[in-house]
Amino acid sequence: MNKYYYLLTAILATTVLFSCKDKKLTEVVEVPLPTAQEKVSIGFPEDAKAAPGSFQLEKLPYQYDALSPTVSPLTLETHYSKHYLTYTNNLNKLIAGTEYQNQSIENILSKLDVNNADLRNNAGGYYNHSLYWKSMAPETGGKPTDTIASLINRDFGSYDNFVVAFKAEATNQFGSAWTFLIVDKYGKLKVTSTQNQDNPLMRNAAVPGTPILALDLWEHAYYLGYQYRRRNYIDSFFNVINWKKINENYEASQRKRY
Repeated sequence: MNKYYYLLTAILATTVLFSCKDKKLTEVVEVPLPTAQEKVSIGFPEDAKAAPGSFQLEKLPYQYDALSPTVSPLTLETHYSKHYLTYTNNLNKLIAGTEYQNQSIENILSKLDVNNADLRNNAGGYYNHSLYWKSMAPETGGKPTDTIASLINRDFGSYDNFVVAFKAEATNQFGSAWTFLIVDKYGKLKVTSTQNQDNPLMRNAAVPGTPILALDLWEHAYYLGYQYRRRNYIDSFFNVINWKKINENYEASQRKRY
């Protein structure tokens, strides 16, 4: 054993010697670890504030690390304090001094000219993200209860059927998109998707209705945590669905019908 040990030591010493004499042969570069100041710092949702205007950020009802591992802290911080904030500020600038300035976001979406790309994208971005945050919560997921559970059984046959339908709808979307659970004008639940920042409230919706649950399928919603594995993100979403809030969204949609 000692013989091999000394032989290995001699070889290593010779390698280092030649490395020092001729840097063309080999050069060792030491890469320092990042300092504490250089490490990514995760802030707090309350630090993100929109400029004064008709709409403000929907308060995030949990901290940036609360949905991990489904949504990583850095993903949620970037998504909320950068992307969502930008849609909100842009929307406020676009509607300032117009007929939309004092209207609800639902009215704006249902009335806007879909040829107005700026308003369409930013109003949709604001609404869709606001619903997305409220669709999730820590320590949730699992099967729903209350009214929404019976409605899912009624309209999809079972909760398992709903899961299959929702995941298939989301998985089949290409590029930037959203998948929604909506309530149509007859009070029936349906699963549908839209591209970019469109949603089922808009006049161009292929399947119109009131969204009560939203899944963001844009890359910025999942790429830091999942890279190309979008299907894993879709699967994991069911671990954080806030069914209590979805039930409240359904009940609110029905109050508006009557």
